Amino acid sequence: MTKKVRVRFAPSPTGPLHIGGVRTALFNYLYAKKNGGDFILRIEDTDQNRYVEGAEDYIVEALNWCGIPFDEGPGKESGFGPYRQSERKHLYRQYADELINKGKAYYAFDTAEKLDFHRKDHEAKGKTFIYNWHNRLKLDNSLSLMPEEVEKRITDGENYVVRFLTPPDEKLHLKDSIRGNIEIDTNVLDDKVLFKSDGMPTYHLANIVDDHLMEITHVIRGEEWLPSLALHQQLYDAFGWEAPEFAHLPLIMKPTGKGKLSKRDGEKGGFPVFPLSWNESEGYREAGYFPEAVVNFLAMLGWNPGTEQELFSLKELIETFSIERVNKSGARFDPEKTKWYNHQYLQGKSDAELANLFIKDVRLSLPSRQASAVETSFNDAYIKKVVGLIKERANFVSDFWKLSDYFFVAPSTYNEKASKKQVKEDTPAIMESLITVLENITDFTPQNVETIVKSWIGEQELSFGKVMPPLRLFLVGDMKGPHIFDIMGMIGKEESIARIRKALEVIG
Repeated sequence: MTKKVRVRFAPSPTGPLHIGGVRTALFNYLYAKKNGGDFILRIEDTDQNRYVEGAEDYIVEALNWCGIPFDEGPGKESGFGPYRQSERKHLYRQYADELINKGKAYYAFDTAEKLDFHRKDHEAKGKTFIYNWHNRLKLDNSLSLMPEEVEKRITDGENYVVRFLTPPDEKLHLKDSIRGNIEIDTNVLDDKVLFKSDGMPTYHLANIVDDHLMEITHVIRGEEWLPSLALHQQLYDAFGWEAPEFAHLPLIMKPTGKGKLSKRDGEKGGFPVFPLSWNESEGYREAGYFPEAVVNFLAMLGWNPGTEQELFSLKELIETFSIERVNKSGARFDPEKTKWYNHQYLQGKSDAELANLFIKDVRLSLPSRQASAVETSFNDAYIKKVVGLIKERANFVSDFWKLSDYFFVAPSTYNEKASKKQVKEDTPAIMESLITVLENITDFTPQNVETIVKSWIGEQELSFGKVMPPLRLFLVGDMKGPHIFDIMGMIGKEESIARIRKALEVIG
């Protein structure tokens, strides 16, 4: 009988969740849902010195915002908890003892000062100190001491750690679903600490024990854990447990393609690297990204569907995702591409939904008096039409006001460079004549106004360059905006004329 797929995302609550961590969670989620399995959140907080208040809540909120909630985890118990390692510490001691009893691990009493001496001594000789087969019998541990001495030192309360006994002269044959077969010579491995002197396990022991007890079938994690694969496989073998399938995801690289993406890169490049804000660092949510866009661009970092398709709903990602199509090499992060994704999702939303988001943004970003004037002076239908006219030029809802302010407020200033270029000696006379034309139009729809104005331009034997650019400048205050007759149809006849007259007073 095939085991039910169970994957886990196991972050440490030491700060905000980097988007590399979000991508790891996403790939786990996609694999679980594709295969009818469970997605588990486990909080790996064995290192209490690095624990940061609020980090766990941040992780949960980030997963929920992205739309990839966990099936089991803190607050969602399901028979495999608790899901915080600090609440499971009573479990780990017995497994460390089991390894010692099997001859797979040993007690080590070496002090930090003694180990530091050995490191510096090796460095002075141009060597690297590795605690393993070639020197462990010369160091202070239960392999080099008599059993009575070991027992006495433990009874006397002397500090010790438990180290894994790495066998020498063996070839480990490891398998990774992304990287294929890997061979490791055990002579180059060190005897890692499994249990610390403070009574807490290291990541390595707790990780293996928890994955086994939680019946994890697939471990999908970042490339940075690839060097630990040899030890983890040996631990499974030492316990006599069946190991899960391993897959190590490629790194997310800097925009330059060199080195791992960091918080500093985001600060330097002016883009987020966290899903949600943390202290002074802006998150994708607060920067105005849609969660669907974030999920989509993260999925494409290191994975490709084998087609030209770039836009995927979460449902489509689940249906299409496979570990086999995850790349081995690092994925270069492109901040402009992330904006492109958000632009695509923005265009896919209805004008009504975007209008509601626009109103919320106006409330947050404009002075309260101005925001209130926009809301009370213009109805929902008007705002919806405005959004429909300008959204193609926007990447974010926060762009809307800058793209559309002239639909709500007459310009008080005029682009200086455009004024010098577009306003000629004959411009005031032409605009005065245009006002007369506009005053005589009764049906002030965009199509009708365009027909009449263009006909008038032809009759007067004017060039369009003499009329249209200065008209846009007078109505908008700049050379931006959609079709000029759409703008006029929206703001109306009286307002259009008033704006032309005002511009003539100021710059004409």
